Amino acid sequence: MSATTLQAGARSTTRTELVTGEREFAELATAWDRLYRRCGAATAFQSHAWLHSWWLSYGTPGRLRLVVVREGGELLAVAPLMRARRPLPTLVPLGGPISDYADVLLDDEHTDRVAALLAEGLSAAARTALIDFREVRPGGAAERVYEHWRGPRRRVGDSLCLELPAASMDELVGRLPSAKAQRVRAKLRKLTALGVERRVVGHEEVDAALGRLLELHRLQWEGRKVTSEHLHERFSEHLVRSVGPMVRSGDAVVTEFRLDGTVMAVDLTLLSRRLAGGYLYGAHPGLRERKADVAVMLLDACSRHTGGGERGTLSLLRGDEPYKHHWRPDRVVNQRLLLARRRTAPLMSAVVYDVAARRRGKELLRSWRERGGA
Repeated sequence: MSATTLQAGARSTTRTELVTGEREFAELATAWDRLYRRCGAATAFQSHAWLHSWWLSYGTPGRLRLVVVREGGELLAVAPLMRARRPLPTLVPLGGPISDYADVLLDDEHTDRVAALLAEGLSAAARTALIDFREVRPGGAAERVYEHWRGPRRRVGDSLCLELPAASMDELVGRLPSAKAQRVRAKLRKLTALGVERRVVGHEEVDAALGRLLELHRLQWEGRKVTSEHLHERFSEHLVRSVGPMVRSGDAVVTEFRLDGTVMAVDLTLLSRRLAGGYLYGAHPGLRERKADVAVMLLDACSRHTGGGERGTLSLLRGDEPYKHHWRPDRVVNQRLLLARRRTAPLMSAVVYDVAARRRGKELLRSWRERGGA
């Protein structure tokens, strides 16, 4: 059986279920998308297109654990999880390391009620496993589940993200010191003088554009350290399978940059109600040889997708790369929310100890290097 009722709510039509079947996951798409639109805290990494595609590329059969709250035929909450066994038995979010944010989905009109129901459903589904929500953006819906959790719980810091206000390029440049702002304006004029043309790709061309993005990405990192997962076929399949539907629904935009009629760069930006984030790009080394500043070019393009509506953040996503700091971003640390039952509290303590030990190790290494360590 791939869908098990965990509990019935006070209302006769409300129930919490555990979904473990891949076919049922696929069939949830339409109801999931409606819920996604009703959850203001959601990012594109919680869309059904992204997570179902991720599962097809990275999931292990038999480990899917979707805790859902339904009322009649409508979804009111979803916790997209899977079971992991190493190093400890845990329930972890779908999306893995290639997703910058993890979260649950809660219907904004019923947040407290369904967060409490989802917390109870998660407790029943976890059994002897620890629930480990990594990479929850501050203000995420999972925080409401954390508030309703009745067992042991801990909150620790996770990855750093750098964020800018959702503003036009002129406004972003205006935030910089005068001398630096002048240099950025000169770089924008250089892009214009070179004749770099920007074009948003239509949904019927997305697959081909993503192929060019990945090829340019390989080329730009050739001979240098790169995120190895981006070179795998499974990543390519996931990206092509997920982004096409996301472009059609307005949750992603693919932009091509041409020079002398040739595509020299391709950018993928993910969109949600409150946030736009540049996820991945590929750029031909010839752009830099022509003195084109690729970072300025990409931010200019990304900033054009943050106007109007509620979208208030232009996220540079995870990572503390020096070039991001040129724009004076805010430092926002994702959260790791640990939820345990009484019997699994020792597992939570082990994770908290491990996090503290790793953080201390990084501090010692940084201090050693600052003192001249090789």
